[in-house]
Amino acid sequence: MKITLKQLHYFRALAQTRNFGRAADLVSVTQPALSMQIRELEDILGVRLVERLPRDVRLTREGRAVLERAERVLAEAMELEASAQQASLGAALNVGMIPTVAPYLLAGTLARLRAADITRDLRLREAQTADLLMALREGRLDAVVLADPKPDPDLHIAPLFRDRCLLAGSPVRLDALGAGSEALRPVALRPDHLLLLDEGHCLADQTLAFCQLDRRQTRLDLGASSLATLCGLVAQGFGLTFLPEIALAAETAAAPQIHLRRFQAPEPARQLVLVRRKTSAGGLWFDDLHTHLCAAGEVLLAHARKCAPES
Repeated sequence: MKITLKQLHYFRALAQTRNFGRAADLVSVTQPALSMQIRELEDILGVRLVERLPRDVRLTREGRAVLERAERVLAEAMELEASAQQASLGAALNVGMIPTVAPYLLAGTLARLRAADITRDLRLREAQTADLLMALREGRLDAVVLADPKPDPDLHIAPLFRDRCLLAGSPVRLDALGAGSEALRPVALRPDHLLLLDEGHCLADQTLAFCQLDRRQTRLDLGASSLATLCGLVAQGFGLTFLPEIALAAETAAAPQIHLRRFQAPEPARQLVLVRRKTSAGGLWFDDLHTHLCAAGEVLLAHARKCAPES
């Protein structure tokens, strides 16, 4: 048998109260249970720790020496527990985001985390969906922000908000579409007018799905790696692209030549979500992150509604 912290805790209570009944009350156990633990501790050490008198309990010489060491052990154990809890609260939080979300949603989220006095070290990885999911499953990431991921029994998926897409292009390109309702439907767009993100970007796949197209049908496919690149191209009249609402504030400021048009209902949209492993501990860090991501997203969506009013 080995000495346990419980035994040392009970022994310290007995030394403080000098009475088995009061010591049992102090540690919230029955008197027989406490007495048994004290006897087991004596048996393990091979010495008598207390003198059991009719109305008193006195420490033996060996008992005083054991008490001195027990105090140090219990103090170290308490310090270790406190340190572990503090480390958990302050541990780095590794979060992944897809490239069509991170540049727009991260700044507002970080500002809200700081305003809420959350000092956790947030580390971001920006990558495509497949890479983020692999890192999440392998434990290299704690949570990821994705768009319309497939259901997975091993993952906990918390919806954030619905991010609608608009059609972006130069004034000449958009005017050429006409004002008819069919011109504002994704399936009515000419494939050779569309500029897409590179393969692996979920937004590119979603755009093709909205338009009921295959990537091989697009003539001008430059394989851009970012929305900023696409916006720079369409602003110069090289084609049309789909622009999510959360990106409007940043991309229209960087390329003011861009004009926007909303699609007819039902508008193409993606559902952004926050994902973690079901086996990982959720709790406050996940709830806080979810809350601040939603708040930051709502600011971007409100700006989008002002920038491109709904009809």
